[in-house]
Amino acid sequence: MVPPATDPYGRLMITLHIEHPITDFARWRTAFDAFEAVRRDAGVTAHRISRPIGDENYVVVALEFDSVGRAESFLEFLSSQVWASSSNAPALGGEPRTAILEPVDSGPGRPGVARRNPRCS
Repeated sequence: MVPPATDPYGRLMITLHIEHPITDFARWRTAFDAFEAVRRDAGVTAHRISRPIGDENYVVVALEFDSVGRAESFLEFLSSQVWASSSNAPALGGEPRTAILEPVDSGPGRPGVARRNPRCS
């Protein structure tokens, strides 16, 4: 059994995965940045924003937490206070899809086990 992924300090990494369409990335990013202190106070330890190649009107956000409870609480906040208000989420272009994820494996590979990208074979 592989131990759960942890950050450099040994804390469990729980990810709140969010994805949804947007109407304008710059406007969306301004709204996202406005909640920086709220994210920090809610226990977000790191975030990553991604977009599908070729689709500027869709975002995928990963918010890292040290507990499932904190991720669940922040998801409730997003649902009830942010996404429910067009002034708080002015570029939201559709219903967000979310999942709270727990790690089951991480890293480039386990010792003695090589991983190969099948597209590079």
